[in-house]
Amino acid sequence: MMEVSAVRDPSPAPGATTEPYRWRWLVLVVMLVAEIMDLLDASIVNVAGPDLEKSLDAGSAGLQWVIGGYALTLGAGLVLGGRLGDRYGRRRMFLLGLAAFTLSSVLCASAPGIASLIVFRLLQGAAGAMLLPQGLGLLRENFSGPELTKVFAIFGPVLGLGGIVGPVLGGFLIEGDFFGLGWRAVFLVNLPIGLLALIVAARFVPRRPGDRAVRVDLSGAALVAASCALLVLPLNQGQENGWPLWTWLCMAASVLGFALFAVQQRRTAAAGREPLVTPGLLRKPAFSVGLGGIALFFSGLIGTQLVLTLYLQIGRHFTAGEAGLGNLPLAVGTAIGGAVSGAFLADRIGRKVLQLGPLVQLLGAAVLWWELDGLDTASFTIWDIVPGVAVAGAGAGMVIAALFGFVLAAVDDDEIGSASGVLSAVQAVSGSLGIAVFGSVFFDRAGTGDFTGGFHRALLVQACLLVAFLALTFLLPRKARPEEEQHGTTAPAASPDAPARRPAPTPGA
Repeated sequence: MMEVSAVRDPSPAPGATTEPYRWRWLVLVVMLVAEIMDLLDASIVNVAGPDLEKSLDAGSAGLQWVIGGYALTLGAGLVLGGRLGDRYGRRRMFLLGLAAFTLSSVLCASAPGIASLIVFRLLQGAAGAMLLPQGLGLLRENFSGPELTKVFAIFGPVLGLGGIVGPVLGGFLIEGDFFGLGWRAVFLVNLPIGLLALIVAARFVPRRPGDRAVRVDLSGAALVAASCALLVLPLNQGQENGWPLWTWLCMAASVLGFALFAVQQRRTAAAGREPLVTPGLLRKPAFSVGLGGIALFFSGLIGTQLVLTLYLQIGRHFTAGEAGLGNLPLAVGTAIGGAVSGAFLADRIGRKVLQLGPLVQLLGAAVLWWELDGLDTASFTIWDIVPGVAVAGAGAGMVIAALFGFVLAAVDDDEIGSASGVLSAVQAVSGSLGIAVFGSVFFDRAGTGDFTGGFHRALLVQACLLVAFLALTFLLPRKARPEEEQHGTTAPAASPDAPARRPAPTPGA
């Protein structure tokens, strides 16, 4: 992509002092727009299921691929995207990723069939993986000191709002059927936003060269992508195909692929080359436990939110707009739980907040189970299940606000950049896994018309994941790493070239 009208690097010469970059707050706005576009596209499609089924004859597996495929390629490529930004410059990769993201959104909107839509969603996730790792790095290049702390304080609430707005906006666009576009409008909404952000970024994001001495570990990236695909593919297709032998062989090959990746990373580092992941991280038991906890927690969280949306639309015949609004109790509960955790609990009770959170979630799941059992299906409204959904959301918020800080407390200062990139990648891939697993569990019963039974089974699976997560929390550090160190505002290793961590989103993100 040609870089026209670019603002030159405002950094001073050694020993010189200059004023902060004049247009740095526009840089923040553009970064927020890019992050919100990602959050919207991760959640806005959740309410499009029935319309995709009618328009493109999408079956259950097709819906799972459309919703979860984006998260799959996003997570598989996040660490690679950060490395590409190190080597070729964050501004260049940001512009390239933003242009590709906008273009792939248009391709999704114009998809003639479910197969092409799935391919375009995978491409959209890959574009997001090139785009998103550059954002916080660019902010660290243009802000410092108290201003940088203020910037990160802005990020959390704005991104939380993006996660809440996604399903609601998706429902509004689909139900409004503007210009007869139907579900295609949920992708086309990115076109004007993306083009405007691209123009502003090309004009005002300062140009800084990358470090061509940085080597990109393409073989490691290929191993990660292949292993993720081998894991998600059978989980999406297994239930529909009756779990043939190839599904089990693929999952076994996935485990082998991740093991080979760990070996390959150690050998790459031993040979003096730069691995995608700092090998020392994989030798830290607490960090490995944290990765497992993140996988369990986010797969259950994202999976159950999908099931809630499917239940409302397919089981209770809610419109897309009503289903979008039906996600609000979960999102509001999560926001409240996160605020309480971040402001009071995490500092006062330490690691116990990660144990209190899943217990509250289990209580919410139990209340929701009871509510579903007592439903009068003829007069069902969203208010019938609001208490259980909101309580479960509050428990999830407690964990979301604190989890990354406790996992990062297990790593050294010079490993924060690499560790943050890995956590973000595992979080995204876990969402894809949750969509595959919970979608299969729900449709196994919903296919026979037993929608409440499908929801019950999903709650049982989530309960098992939460119990496993609760057990792992006892192996994490007792105190979290301070928030400012997680974002790299004080940690020595968190240079502008370190992969940046995306804040954990609210459900649906």
